[in-house]
Amino acid sequence: MVTTITDVLNIWNEIGVFSYVIPFLLIFAVVFAILKKTGILGDGNDGILAVIAVAVGLLSLQFDFVSEFFAIIFPRFGIGLSLFLVLLIFLGFFSKDGSEKENKLLLTFAGVIGVGTLIWSFGAWEEWSNYGGFGGWFSENFWALLVLGGVIAVIVIVAKGKAKVAGTTTG
Repeated sequence: MVTTITDVLNIWNEIGVFSYVIPFLLIFAVVFAILKKTGILGDGNDGILAVIAVAVGLLSLQFDFVSEFFAIIFPRFGIGLSLFLVLLIFLGFFSKDGSEKENKLLLTFAGVIGVGTLIWSFGAWEEWSNYGGFGGWFSENFWALLVLGGVIAVIVIVAKGKAKVAGTTTG
């Protein structure tokens, strides 16, 4: 008997909802939307677009690469989103009007979090390392690389600020 949400999610996991159904729906929706938006086959051919999207969705699940990658990237994506949400909350505490400078800073942090999440995911994906990718060294040194990237970003920001101050003249 199912008594908790955890039980329901575990049953769904056992029957392949998270490994096959949801990745298929995601790939189908993205492929269909891209084909529809580009209009590559003309207007009014939704049936043909659906067949192509179904075929691409099913073929992409054939060897479990997509399922394994989704199982790695989306939990890390959730962590990245939660970090970004915390950043938004902190900016909301200290921000007065959402100036352009704050928006650029927020966009920069979002980019760093996004790139960090991708590198973290690729480092953990075993299939990627088979192709000479991000496995091994990157996964072992992820946090050090992230800190190094942050230090470089701070140096660039400070250097740009000093260059602007040095370039101004008083009349």
